[in-house]
Parts: sequence; C-alpha cells; structure tokens
Amino acid sequence: MSPKTDETTSPQEARAHSSGLAFEEISHAYVAANGTTPVLRNVSFAVESGQVACVVGPSGCGKSTLLSLAAGLMEPTSGLTRWKGRSVKPGTNPDLGMAFQQPGLFPWLTIRKNVAIGLTTRGMARHEAAKQADEMLETVGLSGFGDAYPRQLSGGMAQRVGIARALALRPKLLLMDEPFASVDAFTRLKLQAEFKSLLKLDKPTVLFVTHDVSEAILLGDMIVVMSPRPASVQKIIPIAREDRDRAGPGYARKMTEALQCLGVETNLSGN
Repeated sequence: MSPKTDETTSPQEARAHSSGLAFEEISHAYVAANGTTPVLRNVSFAVESGQVACVVGPSGCGKSTLLSLAAGLMEPTSGLTRWKGRSVKPGTNPDLGMAFQQPGLFPWLTIRKNVAIGLTTRGMARHEAAKQADEMLETVGLSGFGDAYPRQLSGGMAQRVGIARALALRPKLLLMDEPFASVDAFTRLKLQAEFKSLLKLDKPTVLFVTHDVSEAILLGDMIVVMSPRPASVQKIIPIAREDRDRAGPGYARKMTEALQCLGVETNLSGN
C-alpha cells in the first residue's frame, strides 16, 4: 500500500524539522549469502524536538531497523537520516540514549554502577556518576537499591534500571525498542505511567517502537503506522492529550484508526 501523502511527511518537510529527527526517503535492504532482503522502502517522516513518535507495524517490517538508523549503528541503502538537520553517520552520538525490551544489565555490577556506566564511559568522574545514578534511581522509584545486584530485582525493577541508565545520560534523542514488552500487564501499565512522567524532566525527542497500539496512544504525540515489508509509512496519526483517556471517544477513534491501518477487524460483534 502506498503512503497517504496527506498524512505522511515529505522529504522537504522532514528537512524543515532541523531541531529533531527526520527520515528522508529511506530504503534499506539486508544482504546475505542467499540474497537480498528489502526491509524499508521510501520512508519519510519527521519527529519534532521534544515529541514522542510511536512506531507500530507488523512483525519484521523494519521498526528496529529504523532505530538502528537513528542511532547511527548502520547507514541506509538509500536516503538520509538526520538529527538536528545533520546527516546521521555511524559513530557515537553524544545526544543519544537507548533502552530495549531486555534491560541488558551487567550481572557483576551493582545497580548503581549499571546506571552510571554510560556516564563514566563518557569521562565523568566516578563519584559524580554515582551521585547522578542515585538521583536517577530515586526518580524511577528505586531509591535504596544502589548496592543491590540485578539478580535481586524483579523484572519490572530491572526494566526501571534500564530506563534509568538511558535517562541518566540526559539524552536529547531517546530510542526505545519495546522496553515494556517483557513484563506482566500490571507492571507494564505502571511503567508506562512512570515513563510518561519521566519524559517531562528533559523533554527528549523519542522514537518508541511498540506492538501495542494502546501503549502508542498513551505515550505518543504521533503514531507512525508501517506497512508490511518492505515497509513504507501507511499513515501518521496525531495524538492529542484528550485521546489518551481510555474512557473517552478520542481514544476509541484513534485505536480504531490505527488497527484498521494494520488490517485488524475492529467490529467483531457479527452485526
């Protein structure tokens, strides 16, 4: 399906958002011994500074590839990825923070050192990094757990540590790859609410990959709906504050709109 041109962002519009993240006519294919696998096709959209964009789409459509391109971990086959108007190149981006589905904690390090590791890697003195780590642990509700080890934490607590580690860097660009997918439903709701509050601290630009449309409505300022592979942007759905009320009509409309784009039948009553 071709992108809806009245809903998506042109390359010219993407360039105009020089203070944020922009994808301009991105196409990408993975090359292996058994051939080439196209993943993305002519993807263009922009995320303004301080905005949260949630990307949804079928499994294998290239959502995580978009994150890798934004992080500078790879270059697209064609097109440009821009951050603050500049082309993203492989290498270290000092504005970048990342959190993943699995928190990836180092089991031999204390929780405090896990949170501080990015700060010390960037050259901050250990005592100052430890102080900032403790402040971030308090922010995510883990005050007093600095001397604990990952094996002593629940899944939800470990996920908080992974988010604290990303946010401790005070990133201007935050990339999230299904960070709440591995926890139970109740913990997920709690983490979503906490994360929404944390975003108010520094207002980073966020690219958030999820399979959960409800999560995308709750957290996002916009939902980027991707087509099956090779993926293009089917539609960009703006989310207003009132749309996040699960009991309100706006939430139902946005949910139906996103699910229909994904080919999910929303009227199952049989009428």
